[in-house]
This record gives sequence, structure tokens and C-alpha cells, in this order.
Amino acid sequence: MSSVHVSPIGGLGEIEPGDDLVAAIVGTIRGLNVPVGRGDVLVVTQKVVSKSEGALVALDSIEPSARAVEWASTWKKDPRLIELVLRESVRVVRMTRGVIISETRHGLICANAGVDTSNVRPGWAALLPADPDASARRLCAGFRGAFGTPVGVIVSDTFGRPWREGQINVAIGIAGLAPITDYRGGVDSYGRPLVSSAIASADEIAAAAELVMRKSDGVPVAVVAGTGLGVAPLDGPGARALIRPPEEDMFR
Repeated sequence: MSSVHVSPIGGLGEIEPGDDLVAAIVGTIRGLNVPVGRGDVLVVTQKVVSKSEGALVALDSIEPSARAVEWASTWKKDPRLIELVLRESVRVVRMTRGVIISETRHGLICANAGVDTSNVRPGWAALLPADPDASARRLCAGFRGAFGTPVGVIVSDTFGRPWREGQINVAIGIAGLAPITDYRGGVDSYGRPLVSSAIASADEIAAAAELVMRKSDGVPVAVVAGTGLGVAPLDGPGARALIRPPEEDMFR
């Protein structure tokens, strides 16, 4: 057994489109004297990744459709924001009580297709990165070069969960670590075979990181040390491996 330590990385400052996010994060980590070792995982919020990649939309540039206007009027929402959510959705799962649950082009099922106005300048909205796994790979390559040791990267976002109250951080982009720790084929403490234990370890790390990355505290990065998982190749399966194929989805 090993212990896990989560270090908050705050003080990054406002990230603008085109900023070198690797350099900003590495400089901040070094300024805080937070150690980064072999196998550690750096969890980076989707918001700063989206900002650096320019995944931002001015709401004044959006012309709402009749559908967006009608629904926004019913639930007292901004029709421009509703239109943007609909555009970012490939499938609307549910629209009710002022909430839109939809599927993004990434295959993620989440509120508002990941469109978010928190921690963004007024009048703007942030979208999810175009390819969160590719974003994670770029960050991971930069961090491995800067720190001179294998590390993993998770791009995280906050999702609600069916049948449970509250939200939780999950991995939407992964590089340098396996998204799932598969115990199938092993045995439990009584010697019985394990046939279904495949743990979403990347989501567990993302959730642990959120304990020090509260949105109101301005902490967009955390270093999770002690898992030893961040040593995998950059071109692994990524977070897409966590999305259940439609043919195996029992709730569609």
C-alpha cells in the first residue's frame, strides 16, 4: 500500500488564447516548490485548456434559433447560450426543468454539452476542447520534457451523475496513464476469481484532485503523487476508453 498526496497549484493567472499552458503551469509549480516525480499525475481543468486553445465564443455572435428562444423563454435562460448548447450537442438526451442533458461530439453525456460561463469573462462562454485526449497528450509531452521524468496528465471537468446528487470531477482527456485499472483475471483476498473489477482509476484521480481545485479558489491544476500510474506511453487509449459503447449501454 502507498499513500497519495494531492498538491494544489494556484496562482496561474488568467490564461488567454494562444498562451503556452505548459510553460505557465511548469513555472507556477516550480515557484511553489511542489515536487513532481516519476509516475505522478497532473490534473488540469478543462477551463484553462479551453482558454489556451481559444475554445471561447462571444455570446453576441450567436443568433438563437426559434427552438432556443422558445425554450429559453420558458425557463428564463439566455437564448444565445441555449443555442450554443444545441449546436454543441449531437444528441439531446433530456430537456426538462431548465436543464439540458446532451451528448457531445466527443461522446460525453453531460449538462449543457459542456458549455460553461463560469470563470469566463462576462458575455463569453467556454466550450470543451476539440479533442481533450490530444490536449492531454500535448501537455504530457511538455511536462515530461520539462520535469525530465514520466508523468501522466488528466484534463478534468465537473459532471453530474445519474441517480446521485452532487457533481464530481471526471477525466475527459488522458495521456501517460491507463484510464482503467483492470483487476479481472486476478483473485480477491479469499482466492476467488475477479470477473468484473475494472476500476476507472483516471476518474478517481480526477475526483481526488477536485478536493484541492475548488472553482471558487482559483486552483486550475493539481499534482497527484503516489499513484505511480503516470508512466504509460503518450499514445494510449485516452479518455475515450471510459465511454461505454452504445451497443453496451443498458440505459439508452
